Amino acid sequence: MRPKDGHRDERGRERTGAAEAIADGVRGVGPSEIPARLCDVAVELLPVTGASVSLHSDGMPVQLGASSAQAAYVTEIQATLGDGPCQSAAQSGVPVLACDLTAGRDVLRWPVFAQQATAAGVRAVYSMPLGSDTVCVGTLDLYCDTPGDLNGRDLRTARLVAAMMTVALMALPRAEETGDPGGERWLSGLATDHDQVYQAAGMIMAQLGVGTDEALARLRAHAFAGGSTALDVARDVVEHRVRFDRD
Repeated sequence: MRPKDGHRDERGRERTGAAEAIADGVRGVGPSEIPARLCDVAVELLPVTGASVSLHSDGMPVQLGASSAQAAYVTEIQATLGDGPCQSAAQSGVPVLACDLTAGRDVLRWPVFAQQATAAGVRAVYSMPLGSDTVCVGTLDLYCDTPGDLNGRDLRTARLVAAMMTVALMALPRAEETGDPGGERWLSGLATDHDQVYQAAGMIMAQLGVGTDEALARLRAHAFAGGSTALDVARDVVEHRVRFDRD
């Protein structure tokens, strides 16, 4: 029993150390800063070069924070494509480790995303689902500039950060608590830019006479064809610089 007890003690120390680092990282910050600050903590605790956090609802991930411009950009690539490790993690509810986006099965699984991610300097992505065993509300996405796997200790730490991220997001002010008349978005003030995505989707629905899923698919396709992000195209639609006409 001693080896098992020693192993349990070691894991307990790992968890305590990571929890203390997370607590220190968010101490004294406002609610809207917590997602980005937790991304910074993840980069400090893990052998990764970037991190981002997104909510997944209504067919389009909503990015809440990132540790760097590169992490934010690669997260937007996944949102634009509607494909990538974060989408797979959100759908499956289990961690998805894309350990080598330069060759092998990860390239075969996400060929377009792999090409665009590596062009942006990202060679591996580790996506941790946020939520419970039955409901996934988003993902913590970890990015690395070299191929490689997470060892057991790092994976446990990544899971812990994701668990803390879930708790933090659930504790953020909800729309009904802040008097937001919209009511449908329970995180207030964090996803302002992405409101334009849904506004643009509504305009595309009216222009083409299609449903929400088709409107978002058209928005993504237009963004991909033009080398833009879905958010950039949404702004153009809302500001009437781009219009979708029926074929």
